Amino acid sequence: MVKKKERKFGLSLIASLILTVTLTACGGNAGSSSGGNTPASSESPASAAPTESASAETGAPELETTKVTLVGVRDAQISSQQIIADKLGYFKEEGLDVTSQLIESGPDIGPMVSGGSAPISIQTNFMDIILKSNGIGVKIVAPLAQIAGTQAVVGGKDLVLESAKDLEGKTIGIPSGADVKIAIDNMAKELGVDASKIKYVNLAPSDAVVALEKGDIDAMAAWEPFITKAINAGGHFLFSGTKSELPEKQGDVNWMSVHTTIQATDDYLAKNPNTIKAILRALNKATAYINDNREEAVKLLAPELHLTEAELTDIMSRNVYTMEAGDTFLNGSNGQGVMDYLLSTGNIQSVPEVSSYMDLSLLKEIDSSLAP
Repeated sequence: MVKKKERKFGLSLIASLILTVTLTACGGNAGSSSGGNTPASSESPASAAPTESASAETGAPELETTKVTLVGVRDAQISSQQIIADKLGYFKEEGLDVTSQLIESGPDIGPMVSGGSAPISIQTNFMDIILKSNGIGVKIVAPLAQIAGTQAVVGGKDLVLESAKDLEGKTIGIPSGADVKIAIDNMAKELGVDASKIKYVNLAPSDAVVALEKGDIDAMAAWEPFITKAINAGGHFLFSGTKSELPEKQGDVNWMSVHTTIQATDDYLAKNPNTIKAILRALNKATAYINDNREEAVKLLAPELHLTEAELTDIMSRNVYTMEAGDTFLNGSNGQGVMDYLLSTGNIQSVPEVSSYMDLSLLKEIDSSLAP
């Protein structure tokens, strides 16, 4: 298997940019309908009345608002912790009344943020870089998962490789502008493959799965759940951003880094720091639950994500669920390779300062071990 994205100019540009990058970073299921675990709140999160007292149960500081609409994606890479925190009551334990709004298509979140309807949301770090570079005030407040393991290349049943160099001349089905191309290019550099000799066909992930099964393409590059679907249809895993099963390279690799993040608009962040900290505490509990109780977490998540438990088990095994803002996250969010890629695809015109799209101070306040 990722990551995707003054006002009058920005809105139309952002919509097209986010459709290119955040779709290719993590996608979400195809479709444009939106929904959630509870009915959508009629009150804007930023304008909801503040709570009158701190939660006696948690002893937390007074919350600026208890009513929150948290926008995420019906996707194991994006909203697993969000769904778990909702279902297991972790938000309620923090004194929050959260409407967990899960949309079907990840690219829709960028325009929602820029348009003001998603002041706090969950998507990818690539989206935040793109949004900020186009004049939208938004900041990452915490990472949630390393999802580069779900950005992957799957070979067809008849593809036989003696070495990675055998990919030269082969045809890979890949969505135009897909972030998984970062992994392909870095693999090529490390293993001596001439990436310019690989033939690319622009295919949506669902179409690529069909084409791979028919033998119309040699391999496909996409993200989950399409990677697992392709493997279940007879394909075989070749490599991802974090793992390789290529003949000369087996095991862990560092060919791509893209993270799920929770972000808030600058205005929401300034007005609701205690509320955001309460959300982060709930998501941190959910992260621990996913890592310590994977089988139970899969049972809870599978119906929400419209996947079988077997499919979801495979998908989640490719993700690393952690809120620690370590070197992998930090380098993946402001490293030169990431910025060069976004510049080369035209998704950003200039590189924004990291402090302009990231503020981990609240994460550090809830747990000093999670942020530098």
